[in-house]
Amino acid sequence: MKNYILKINCKDKPGIISSVSNFLFKNKFNILESSQFRDTRNNNFFMRVHFKSIDNTIETNGINLIEKKFSSISKKFKMNFSFYNNTKKQNILIMVSKFGHCLNHILFQWKTNNLNVNIPCIVSNHTDMKEIVEHYGIKYEYMPISKNNKLNKEKALYTIIKKYKIDLIVLARYMQVLSPNLCKKLQGKIINIHHSFLPSFKGARPYHQAYKKGVKIIGATAHYVTDELDEGQIIEQDVGRVDHTKSLQDFVSMGRDIENVVLTRAIKWHIQHRIIINKNSTIVFN
Repeated sequence: MKNYILKINCKDKPGIISSVSNFLFKNKFNILESSQFRDTRNNNFFMRVHFKSIDNTIETNGINLIEKKFSSISKKFKMNFSFYNNTKKQNILIMVSKFGHCLNHILFQWKTNNLNVNIPCIVSNHTDMKEIVEHYGIKYEYMPISKNNKLNKEKALYTIIKKYKIDLIVLARYMQVLSPNLCKKLQGKIINIHHSFLPSFKGARPYHQAYKKGVKIIGATAHYVTDELDEGQIIEQDVGRVDHTKSLQDFVSMGRDIENVVLTRAIKWHIQHRIIINKNSTIVFN
């Protein structure tokens, strides 16, 4: 039987949890998981409910019916809300350049059914990953970028996004900056991964810079992409400790491993509708 997710964002008032729970009970739904959070800084309330029907009503009439019925509650509390079919696989588009560790990790998780998505296409500005991708039977779109063709290539990219009905774009070490216009169009639908040294060690070879500086912690950050470079809402971060015994190659290897794990977590939480954007930050019900 299908199961569903409800996400809510509104000002905190007494009775929200009770009203939502009673609504689902009266409409013959069973709550599987419920999480909520109140942001005391601005009195905003966030809630995620995972539920399933205990008869076939919603199976027959679809999710639109429950949305209409819920409108009375949403108006009462002035809610921003969304219902999602949690059993429906989302379509993700992966974009990659020359570093393939994140791509390989995602493809392995997908192939072993640990990542419940469809991957209809992978876009790259290089051909380095073509053979690996085609081994998985996935279409590889080679899209070289230059100063002269960047605008046209982004139009072609947007056509691909529409063609495959892409729900989420993953920048798996894609080393090109997307235009502010495209980022605004796809707000909340692009996830990027990079090292966690920023604002230190900007530019190329950050692990080399960190190694020379003698840092003691390295890590990775996954965040949503906005029209401000590397300023998007952070979804997940993780770190690993290093010391004087570690070589430069150890730094790079550990950093890539952390990037793999952090990016995969971010993708999973996004497709499971566990993330609610809260201005410049995120609420993550993990």
